[in-house]
Amino acid sequence: QAKYLAQIILVGAQVVGRAFARALRQEFAASRAAADARGRSERPPSAAASRIAGISLQEAQQILNVSDLNAEEIEKNYNHLFKVNDKSVGGSFYLQSKVVRAKERLDEELRIQAQSDKEKGWKAET
Repeated sequence: QAKYLAQIILVGAQVVGRAFARALRQEFAASRAAADARGRSERPPSAAASRIAGISLQEAQQILNVSDLNAEEIEKNYNHLFKVNDKSVGGSFYLQSKVVRAKERLDEELRIQAQSDKEKGWKAET
């Protein structure tokens, strides 16, 4: 009787194992399909820049204390904050690196806007 009980347990475990493996394969396939669909979808360039720089546009504007994308104001605030946070004058390297990342993010946004304006100009001419 113990032999039959062991066989029943073994067969039951095999059935459950196969079902689990099949469900796992289906989940991986669905996950891969969703990732492919996200990859194919159009992302705005600004979102891609945030992902690459690791900092959002709003956060970068807060760090550099700018409300609009004005290259001169960004550069002025960047230079001031970079000098103030220099380690040799008792500043913080961490804050200085945040200032650099914020400037990079805003520069990328300015580049995206310039490119967009350029493309709009080409479309208007045609």
